[in-house]
Amino acid sequence: MRILITGITGFVGSHMAEYALSKGAQVFGSNRWRSKTENVDHLRSKVTFLESDLRDLSSVRSLLEISNPSFVGVSWHAPAETLTTNIISQVNLLEALRGLKMSPRVLAVGSSEEYGLVYEDELPITESNPLRPLSPYAVSKVTQDMMAFQYFKSYGLPIIRARAFNHEGPRRGDVFVTSNFARQIAEIEAGLRDPVVYVGDLRPRRDYSDVRDIVRGYWLLLERGEPGEVYNLCSGTSWAIQQVLDFLLGLAKVKNIEVKTDPTRLRPSDVMILEGDPSKVSKATGWKVEIPFERTLTELLDYWRQRTRAFSR
Repeated sequence: MRILITGITGFVGSHMAEYALSKGAQVFGSNRWRSKTENVDHLRSKVTFLESDLRDLSSVRSLLEISNPSFVGVSWHAPAETLTTNIISQVNLLEALRGLKMSPRVLAVGSSEEYGLVYEDELPITESNPLRPLSPYAVSKVTQDMMAFQYFKSYGLPIIRARAFNHEGPRRGDVFVTSNFARQIAEIEAGLRDPVVYVGDLRPRRDYSDVRDIVRGYWLLLERGEPGEVYNLCSGTSWAIQQVLDFLLGLAKVKNIEVKTDPTRLRPSDVMILEGDPSKVSKATGWKVEIPFERTLTELLDYWRQRTRAFSR
């Protein structure tokens, strides 16, 4: 089996590569020339890396011709990407598959952020819930989601769609709240900053899973998911961001850490609760969350402790 992972150098892409290798797949990964590679440097002898810009159609066609995948694991998981980049990247990939008359099973990775504004009587969130995105990133993911469905219906491309709820773990970028808290605490422990953790709104609740569970779910969907269908990947429970902070502070080696609100961390609009229903994916593939979120947070803090020690040498 040959699998192509776009965005392989990122948080999710790197974990997906490790899981695919553990399943005996021949792994190809696309990355742009300026991509940071620290997440995948340990895989260089095991993965074939191909430089490609998904915004350029000719580059995408070359990528597919060389890798000739049987699975395409799609990992557009960087919220900093613009609407244009996200949408053009996906349309180029799907158009290149059509033009080359390839039909590998494709996993289009969406996000729980697509659901956006969710009302209490709509919980837990099922795949049929209305999509009311509340951020430009969420709008781009809705567009990719609908585009994947359209290419399945219009051209018969075997595309499975996933809406992954929040997933965390080692290598998570510090622009994300759990990782940001962990990094601040690790730096406080190392004496690199004052004993103050800066936070935004601590009220929202999120359905968190471990990234290693999520990539296992992606793999099962590629194997067993029904093309044209969409599946939530989630735990079915939620944590308030306040609970996440309290748990990490409980692990801190420095006590009496002060918590201060940083106004720059507050969003113009935020989704107050995202709690999903995983029953559809469980029925289709047998998937369920196996790693307790407490373990995920503990290993995330340890990851930042190791990085902080490396930076401070």
